[in-house]
Amino acid sequence: MKSTSGNHYIALDHVRAVAAFLVFAWHFTRGIDGTPVPYDYRPSFFPFSLLNEGYIGVSVFMTLSGYLFARLINGREIVFSAFLWNRILRLIPLLVVMLIVACSLTVSLRHSEVSLQHSLKTFGLKVLKGVIYPTLPNGGWSITVEFHFYILLPLLLWMQRKSKWLPLTVVAAAILFRWWIFHRTGAVRHVGYMTMVGRIDQFVWGMVICQYRDFIARRHVPVILFLLGYLWLNWGFGDSGAYYIGRSANHAESNPIWIILPTIEGLAFAVGIAWYETSFNHSTTGVSRFVSLLGEYSYFIYLFHFFIVFNAAHYIHTQIMDISNFFLACLWAAGVMICMMPAAYLSSCFIEMPWMAHRKKYIKADQPTA
Repeated sequence: MKSTSGNHYIALDHVRAVAAFLVFAWHFTRGIDGTPVPYDYRPSFFPFSLLNEGYIGVSVFMTLSGYLFARLINGREIVFSAFLWNRILRLIPLLVVMLIVACSLTVSLRHSEVSLQHSLKTFGLKVLKGVIYPTLPNGGWSITVEFHFYILLPLLLWMQRKSKWLPLTVVAAAILFRWWIFHRTGAVRHVGYMTMVGRIDQFVWGMVICQYRDFIARRHVPVILFLLGYLWLNWGFGDSGAYYIGRSANHAESNPIWIILPTIEGLAFAVGIAWYETSFNHSTTGVSRFVSLLGEYSYFIYLFHFFIVFNAAHYIHTQIMDISNFFLACLWAAGVMICMMPAAYLSSCFIEMPWMAHRKKYIKADQPTA
């Protein structure tokens, strides 16, 4: 999917596909109640921890957003109103369709003692609240966080024009703020995971590392060692109950790792994205093209997989074969995710792309590139 500048980076579509699969696989393997794979399962070989923590997929998406916009804008000034208009055209139409479907299911599945008026009112208030707070269903909460980032983007771009490293002061401020929240309330996971207070680290690291992508290119050994180090740390995070694995939600909320975890993830994923994009020749045919299509359709898959993933996993586990083995369940997850592609294609043709025809150029053409 090309930007208004005409640029299309197929490697970044690959990254989108991976991020979508991480989220999809988590929901498929764990279901609603830790079935077919128990919540406390942890791969014995630490690199596979990437597949075992679904929240990581959202972190990759957030880091990629910062990286991609820095890549497209490349030090130039933007027309903010046109930029915001483009993002609305890209994200809102499909989000609205998802909310309509979610509302319809909520109403149809409501308990008999709950009135239609009460059910609609509750859902409507949740959606209205979701303009500011992360309350939208089916992963829509992350779209709220994305828009918060868009509001901050002009400031971050201005800072980056002053100094490539200056935006990291925002990361430092976010870490201090999370530390203050933790010591004041004893809980920090929610703000670290579901709000801009935590996610800003990942956006900013994506922007900063993008400026050094040529330095990272083809430095295979140090980058691989760095990423393996992150995966080892992530393996330990899961064992400590950083999210929900084997522990209660209250334990995860009170885990202080969330003070620093967002910035660790942002740095690791930004380096990985820059290395992958710049160090390899990415074909536009065959498997590479197929994976890029998954990336192009990832927004639909991300928002709509909630409607099918839990029932699909339950049906396969109870009617076809035992998929309590984590790796077998991940293979099935990949197959079910691929089965969503025809619906995603129709969504692209009839819901998403018609609106994108009305985009405007938002990068000021007379600005020199950095």
